[in-house]
Amino acid sequence: MAVRSALINVMVRAVNQAARGLKRDFGEVENLQVSKKGPADFVSAADTKAEQVLRNELSRARPDYGFLMEESGGTDPQPGCERRWIVDPLDGTSNFLHGLPHFAISIGLAERDEVIAAVVYDPIKDELFWAEKGGGAFLNDRRLRVSSRRNLSDSLFATGIPFLGSKKDDGVFLRELTAVMQNSAGVRRWGVASLDLAYVAAGRFDGFWEQGLSPWDFAGGILLVREAGGIVTDIEGRSVSLEGHTVLAANEHLHRSLAKLVGGAQKR
Repeated sequence: MAVRSALINVMVRAVNQAARGLKRDFGEVENLQVSKKGPADFVSAADTKAEQVLRNELSRARPDYGFLMEESGGTDPQPGCERRWIVDPLDGTSNFLHGLPHFAISIGLAERDEVIAAVVYDPIKDELFWAEKGGGAFLNDRRLRVSSRRNLSDSLFATGIPFLGSKKDDGVFLRELTAVMQNSAGVRRWGVASLDLAYVAAGRFDGFWEQGLSPWDFAGGILLVREAGGIVTDIEGRSVSLEGHTVLAANEHLHRSLAKLVGGAQKR
C-alpha cells in the first residue's frame, strides 16, 4: 500500500473537502448562478466556493505558502518561504455546467519554478492521482507507469481545442490535429487538461499536447507524468516553465515523434 507524506495528506484533505460541494452542486447544476467571463469560459458559483474551501484548508495547514489560483489570482509566500500552491478548483467548468461528469480539482505545489507535489482528483469517478518529486505517481494506492507503446499508429493522444477568439491561429491547430490524427490511432478532446495529463501518467493516453494553457491547468499534471516515467516539455522540446503556455507529454518512445508532428505542422 502506498504511503502518503504529511504534505500529500494536506492536499488530499483539501480536495476531499472541496469535492463534497462540487458533487452536491453538480447534482443541481441547472440552479447554479453563472456569470460569463468570455468565449467558452464560464465561472460558476460552484467554482468560487470550491476555491475558497481549498484556500482555507491549505492556508490552515501551511500558512506561510503562497497561492496562484484561477479565480482569485495570486498571493506571495511569507518571507523565507519559496513555495506556492497552484490551484484549479474546477478544471472542466464547461463540462460541469453542461452536466458532463468529467472534471477535476487540481493542486500543484511549486518551489520557485519547480512542481514538487501534485494532486488531481476526479470526484465523480473517485480517482485520486497524486505524486511527490522523487516518490513516484499513484492512482489511489496503485503505482502508475506511462504506456509502453512505441508506434504512433497504435497510440491514442489527447489535446485541447483553442477557444474562439484566442491568440492561437485556428489554422495552425487544425494542421497539428490533422498531422497527429493521420499518424495515430486517434485524438481525444475532453476539455480537462489536468485529467488528460493524469491519464498519460496512467497509460490511458499515450501522449498529450496543448497550447494556450495557464499554470493551474498543468502544474499538477506535469509532475504526475514525470513521476510515472514520461517526458514533459513544451512544443519545441524545452523544459516546461510555469510562466509558459504549452505542454507536450508522452512516453520516452513517442515523445520525439509527437513533437516532430506537432512542430512540423506549426511551420507549414
